Amino acid sequence: MSLTQNELALFHRQGYLVKPGLFIAADLKPLQDALTEIVDQGARELQAIGKLTNIHADKPFGQRLSSIYLEDSEAGQAITSRVMGKGCGGYNGSAMLQTIRHPALLSCIENLIGPDIVGSSVYRIRPKLPGWDRGEVPWHQDAGYTLAHCDRHLIVTCWVPLVDATLENGCLHVIPTVHRNGILKHFTGGHAGFLEVPDEELPPVEPVPVPMNAGDALLLTNLTPHASFENRTNQVRWSIDLRYQSANVPNNVDEDPAAYTPERDPVTMACYPPKPTSSSATTATQTARSIPPTNSDNCASATKQPALTPPAAAGHHSRSADTPHKIRHN
Repeated sequence: MSLTQNELALFHRQGYLVKPGLFIAADLKPLQDALTEIVDQGARELQAIGKLTNIHADKPFGQRLSSIYLEDSEAGQAITSRVMGKGCGGYNGSAMLQTIRHPALLSCIENLIGPDIVGSSVYRIRPKLPGWDRGEVPWHQDAGYTLAHCDRHLIVTCWVPLVDATLENGCLHVIPTVHRNGILKHFTGGHAGFLEVPDEELPPVEPVPVPMNAGDALLLTNLTPHASFENRTNQVRWSIDLRYQSANVPNNVDEDPAAYTPERDPVTMACYPPKPTSSSATTATQTARSIPPTNSDNCASATKQPALTPPAAAGHHSRSADTPHKIRHN
C-alpha cells in the first residue's frame, strides 16, 4: 500500500495525512497482546502483595487497564508506568519491531523520504487513561524535541491508534499548513512536564481534530503542531507513535553513545541524541540549544526554548534505545 499522488500533495500541503486501514486487526494483535501481557503481569504482582483486589482479567484490551485505574488510581498508574517505561517506549519486544517494519507503512514512508529509511528508536507507547492529567499532551511540534540543525529535514511521525480514537477519548488535533513556517517557540515546564507552545505563540489557523479507527495511520511532518486532550470515556485510548527519517538525515546508526561529547560539533549529532550516560553528554545536549532540559519522567525532554516555569529537575533527551533501527526497504 503506497501513497497516491493526491495523498502526497495533501501531505506536503497540509503537513499531515490520514492513511485509513494501514494496519488490519491481525497486524495490531501481536502488539496488543504484548501490552496486555505487561498489564496482566503488573496487575498480578500488585494483587500478590495486597495492593490490588480485582485484576479484571476478563476485560478486553481497551478496558482492562482503565477498569483497574478507575477502581484504584494508584495501582492503575503503577501499571501504566510499567507499560510506558522511563521514556514512554517501555516495551521493545518483537511485536514492536514488527510494527515498525510493517511493509504497508514502510511503503508509505518510502514515498515521503526515499528507500533508505532509518526507523528511530524514539517511539512512544501512549495509554491515555480516563481523566488522567498526564495523558494530555499540549501543543508542540516534534521538531521542538530535536536538535536545531535537523529542522530543515523531514522526519515523519506515524501515529497509530490501537483502539478507535475519538473526540471523547482524546484523538489528536493538528494545525494544518503552518509546517512551512518553521519552528515555533516552545517552552519547557509545560503541562505535565512536556514542551509546550502556549496559546499566544500558536499561529492563527483553526486546529483540526483527527478522529481515527484502530489501525489507521496519521502521518505528520516534524514541524506540524499537534496536541491531544482529556480522555472523557471509561476506556484507555491506546496509541503508538513511530518516527522515520532518510539515512541522509543526521543519525547515530552504528555509533557509540560515548562519541557524544561536549567537544563534538552539534551539527554532526543525530537529530535525537542518545541517552546521556554522563554529565558531559548532558552538557553536549544543552549546548546545542543553550536551554535547560526538563524532567524526562513524563516522556518529555527539551533542547529548545525557555521555560514557562523552572524545571523541577534536570533531565535529558529520552530514548528507548541508544541506536535506531536501520531499515532497508526495496
